This record gives sequence, structure tokens and C-alpha cells, in this order.
Amino acid sequence: MSHLAPELTTERLRLRGYARDDFDWFDTTWQSEAVNRYIGGKPRTRAENWPRFLLNFGQWELFGYGYWLIEERKSGTRVGIAGLMHAMRDIAAIDAYPEAGWVLAETAAGKGYGTEAMRAILAWADATLDAPQTGCIIDPGNAASVNVAGKLGYRSTGMATYQDGEIETFARPRGGVPIAS
Repeated sequence: MSHLAPELTTERLRLRGYARDDFDWFDTTWQSEAVNRYIGGKPRTRAENWPRFLLNFGQWELFGYGYWLIEERKSGTRVGIAGLMHAMRDIAAIDAYPEAGWVLAETAAGKGYGTEAMRAILAWADATLDAPQTGCIIDPGNAASVNVAGKLGYRSTGMATYQDGEIETFARPRGGVPIAS
């Protein structure tokens, strides 16, 4: 079990650090076409997923924040990942701040888990980090994630080019007020 990420809990979820035995679930999730529809557009191979998995440990070590693995509290079922990272995407609107992100397994989509997990994470970030804001990027076609971002208090800051495509950038000031569900 990772000791770098603090455990967070919500009414329905447990957010915890990654452990080595989470990789098979992580790999299966990132090989899903539905999961990747708005994140790169194509499923990733096991060889591509291993460095992405390791990145989660390194973020915590280097920056004091990173991603959590999301589990349902009652069943212990892994349902997604969410957190903050320093991605160095060369996008001026977000590169100076922690970047928020959330990814849910196909079976967990549409249940409000992304919003619930990110509310806990942003409350932790507001209390713990010295960042004046957080940012995120979302494919403009991903209406579900745009909706989640709005509920979390993120507001659009415009469009940017990333990996030969256009993405929308968002910002949320520290202590930003989320919108009721």
C-alpha cells in the first residue's frame, strides 16, 4: 500500500494510494475504448499503461500531490482514479498550477463518483496545498466531464491546442465554491 497519498473518504467512496496489485485493474481500465474516447482517443497497451501507473507514485514523491485510486466503500470495488498532477503539457493556462483529473471505469460512469471524489480531493487541496488555483483540461465533446467541472467550481478559461487537437482549459480558485449537485 502506498503511504504517500492520504486516505480520504466520502459517503460512498474510499480514496487511497495505489498499491502494486492495482496495476491489472488500472491496465484493464485504460484498455477500454469508452474510457479513452475523450482522453487520447484510443485504448492504451499494457506496455503504455505501466509508465502511466508508475507516474502516480512519482507525482506524490515530487510534488506532494497526485492521484488516488477510488473504491466503493461498501464493496471495495475499484471504480476510478482522480486527483491532481503536474503534467507539464506546455499549456500556459494550466502549467503553473496543479491539474485536476478524473477517470472512471466504464461500469462506474454516470453515478456521480467523479464529482464526489473530486470534491473530497479539492477540499484536501484547499486545506493542504499552497496553490492559488487548480486547473484542468477537457475535450470539448466530453459533456459529462464539463458538467463535473462546473459542479466543482471550475470555469472555462478558453481553448488551447494539445496533441494536435483543441481542448478546453478550466480554472478553479483555491476555496472555489462548488455548485450543488
